Amino acid sequence: MRHSKNYPWIVVALLWVVAMLNYLDRQMLSTMRQTMQTDISELQSATMFGYLMGIFLWIYGFMSPVSEIIADKVNRKWLITVSLFVWSGVTLAMGMAKTFDQLYWLRAIMGVSEALYIPAALSLIADYHQDKTRSLAIGIHMTGLYIGQALGGFGATIATSISWQKTFQVFGVVGIAYSVVLLIALHDTKRLPQVAAQAPATAPSKSNLFKGLAVLLTNIPFWIILFYFAVPSLPGWATKNWLPTLFAENLGIDMATAGPLSTITIAVSSLLGVLLGGILSDKWVQKDLRGRIYTSAIGLGLTIPALFLLGYGHSLLHVLSAAFCFGFGFGMFDANNMPILCQFVSARYRATAYGLMNMTGVFSGALVTNWLGKSTDAGRLGKDLALLAIIVAVALIIQLSFLKPVTKDYDRQ
Repeated sequence: MRHSKNYPWIVVALLWVVAMLNYLDRQMLSTMRQTMQTDISELQSATMFGYLMGIFLWIYGFMSPVSEIIADKVNRKWLITVSLFVWSGVTLAMGMAKTFDQLYWLRAIMGVSEALYIPAALSLIADYHQDKTRSLAIGIHMTGLYIGQALGGFGATIATSISWQKTFQVFGVVGIAYSVVLLIALHDTKRLPQVAAQAPATAPSKSNLFKGLAVLLTNIPFWIILFYFAVPSLPGWATKNWLPTLFAENLGIDMATAGPLSTITIAVSSLLGVLLGGILSDKWVQKDLRGRIYTSAIGLGLTIPALFLLGYGHSLLHVLSAAFCFGFGFGMFDANNMPILCQFVSARYRATAYGLMNMTGVFSGALVTNWLGKSTDAGRLGKDLALLAIIVAVALIIQLSFLKPVTKDYDRQ
């Protein structure tokens, strides 16, 4: 099977399930506070629940660049498999937790283990798929994240039926079992030899663990990519954490309705966006080296009016239309981040590069989550969410003005 011409797509299928479990396991906690607070009294405090959610985000962000340096050095099959096994074990253990402190430290461990996955998976897919299918392959993989996010919104529904403990235990066992499937079916690619002549002139001559960082931080296009990735992460994380609240407030509906309505709308529209964005980008780049840049820019452009309408819309049609437009545009943007990176960064350093991008994105999300929490208390959630459209527009202008690739793939120039 490994040598089959279809194996690159089998890799995408195998990792799609991991991506779905990645977001499902991390997201379902956000809906389960009410069912858990009877047994864990500290969760009756929203502040304490915020600490429980926040520890994952901060650890995940701090670990991202470290774990991706590791991903560029070790076999990615084993890294992905061990990562899935560990966070699934954590999910299983959360179903056995008796105290808040136990839950807190388990979430911290989950932040470490899940940080190992995304950049390693995306760099593996990028190596299996060349310029004609790369964006589509990554886009399909990203749909697993969206489906996992949407399914995570039903955690409370399942917990009400079978208890929150059994909910965590079931999904933990599923993940552990699937790690065995990966152990058998997933294979890494051969890495490019680290030849000094292939590295940029600014790269340090001595090979060491931080060589990738040195190469990346002297690469001007990478700084631009880092900026335009971080800025859309602000509204991206804002919608993950606050869109149900916004739906409930602007539409005057209860959270039980607002939660699934918002997460499903975003998930479905993002899924469509990554598929169209992947197909369009793969075709466009064959005719124009900036095809991926333009596709990503179209996606970002769609999020700008969507943010304004999300912030100020008060009818079901307005809010749903805005959420769909935002998800669709963000999906187009999401599908092209790694393919654009491949036009400026060697395969040897892509996992490290995406780790830095992931870190800046997560930290941006942590900051905006805290800011919008205060905005919600002050009754400004919609207005402040709309303000994010302005900085997204700035990122869009910088992206179009300064990102000018000279090849479809850095390693094939």
